[in-house]
Amino acid sequence: MKENPLLIKRSFLKLFFFFVVGAGIVFSSPEIKPDFTFGVIADVQYCECDPIGTRFYSNSLLKLSDSIRDFNARDLSFVIQLGDLIDRDINSYESVLSVFNQINTKKYHVLGNHDYGVDEGQKENVPERMGMDSRYYEFGSEGWRMIVLDGNDLSYYAPSKSHEQKKETEALFQKLKDRDGVNAHDWNGGLSSQQISWLKKNLEQASLKQEQVLLFCHFPVYPSREENLWNDVELIELLESYPCVVALLSGHYHSGNYAKKKGIHYLTLQGMVETEEHNAYAVVEVYSDHLKVFGFGRESNRILTFKNRNTQNEK
Repeated sequence: MKENPLLIKRSFLKLFFFFVVGAGIVFSSPEIKPDFTFGVIADVQYCECDPIGTRFYSNSLLKLSDSIRDFNARDLSFVIQLGDLIDRDINSYESVLSVFNQINTKKYHVLGNHDYGVDEGQKENVPERMGMDSRYYEFGSEGWRMIVLDGNDLSYYAPSKSHEQKKETEALFQKLKDRDGVNAHDWNGGLSSQQISWLKKNLEQASLKQEQVLLFCHFPVYPSREENLWNDVELIELLESYPCVVALLSGHYHSGNYAKKKGIHYLTLQGMVETEEHNAYAVVEVYSDHLKVFGFGRESNRILTFKNRNTQNEK
């Protein structure tokens, strides 16, 4: 019996298909590794005191310890906490820092409003007590620049300021009230003109060096909420003018939030202090074109994609 040429052709195509697919499986490239990975925590807000509503202050110590055990089992470049390490009382620092300092990689702090929940005479010493050389600063990793902002720079609760800074605080708060800003609360704060100038300089340097930028601030800036930084609108406009900016991570709003605007991701992490038992923290893998956020406890998993706008500007 003569074989059907069409059947022969189909059989050949099937064999070819399986060979190609099989070869693809055998010779596929290994999984791309992240440029670096870091851990992030928001609003530990520890104190040895009774719960208020959904905030279980003393339980945060165990939650923090659990998150650090996880962090220390991973290959992290650093861990950063996004402010409100304590809720009140200068003595809270001793207990919470004894746990936080068990992190076996680089550790960074962002200052929050509750970090100044101490006696007036002790406020000036808060950054030093936390081991911070500066209230706002930057550091680098693998072609990236991390910028840490101090949203308490202009505020009514941080340490006494110079006459000029007090005037700037009053002017910014009044400007916010005049435009009926929903974030016009005295438990929020803002960036001073001096800090904004410093930020511009860093963004310009990052652009020149073709570095991507991640920012960290206790106060969210987008979308508009009661908990936002006083000069959130101005900061957003500034960030959007620099293609190197990828994302801003924040705390303060304990329910957490996420939004994207003009290519920039704004991620607010959930507060660790919330709920009696459920934790909240994240591990972030950083790639050239996306951030992979692994959420634990109440925190969500996310993939935040972006384009390297620095490279695009060269073309």
